[in-house]
Amino acid sequence: MRYLHTMVRVSDIDASLDFYCAKLGLVEVRRFESKEGRYTLIFLAAPEDEHAGITERAPLIELTYNWDPEDYTGGRNFGHLAYEVDDIYVTCQRLMDNGVTINRPPRDGHMAFIRSPDGISIELLQKGPAKEKAEPWASMSNTGVW
Repeated sequence: MRYLHTMVRVSDIDASLDFYCAKLGLVEVRRFESKEGRYTLIFLAAPEDEHAGITERAPLIELTYNWDPEDYTGGRNFGHLAYEVDDIYVTCQRLMDNGVTINRPPRDGHMAFIRSPDGISIELLQKGPAKEKAEPWASMSNTGVW
């Protein structure tokens, strides 16, 4: 058995690609449109998984866009996606600078949570040991739900 992907329903392709690619840093690796089924599938990979055909084996995010409008609620019920990052503080600062709310700041130097435009929780984990606690993160409060 091999893990393939996680499917997330999205309501706005442009907003979702802006979040997942431009802000979070994922890379679109393939796209499929079904006129008969009236949907678009967009597969995203982490940048480290994009090279040398590794995306055929790497876990992916499948953004599913249904052409007929639907309201998606309860994104938190999905659970969350998790990504390991080289520097949790640099990553969170870059996201904040791009307008992303840090719902659970990395007070411990190890873990943070953000949410996609469709309310999907995304956990960011520091690669290796936790970084030393640092401001402004150490004293920053949670915002909203995560």
